[in-house]
Amino acid sequence: MSGQSLSGQSHPDPSQADASQAGQPQAAAASSHASAELARAIAAQLEDDKAEDILEIDLAGKSSMADTMIVASGRSQRHVSALADHVARKLKNEGAQSVRVEGLPNADWVLIDAGDVIVHIFRPEVRQFYNLERIWGGETPASAQAANVQAMDRPS
Repeated sequence: MSGQSLSGQSHPDPSQADASQAGQPQAAAASSHASAELARAIAAQLEDDKAEDILEIDLAGKSSMADTMIVASGRSQRHVSALADHVARKLKNEGAQSVRVEGLPNADWVLIDAGDVIVHIFRPEVRQFYNLERIWGGETPASAQAANVQAMDRPS
């Protein structure tokens, strides 16, 4: 029930929350959960197709363009192209609405934009040159390997 002020304007009853506002945190959580599941499905597809150095970067709080960025490498242009094709098919099978693919003709660096999840597939030398992991704060495969070596070298 709405209350009315002396000016005749109605004011909402605070005990009745607006349904659209009440559902916003739940909708955001559901969207985040769905994008996390989609990212896991993409990473699994890349793993199945023998992509190398697969890295998932959480973009929450860093960018509003997506929730997750996945970076992977293919061994050759043909491998990069096949990886991109399989990921695009997987996204469509998972129900992603507007999947955009850029860079397939050259297949040095293919970008797949699925809204909440962005996938970059590189040839290794192109990935090293652009170094997206450093820009977005993810751990590079080389830095992860160096950290593991340092940890093993430390006395217990």
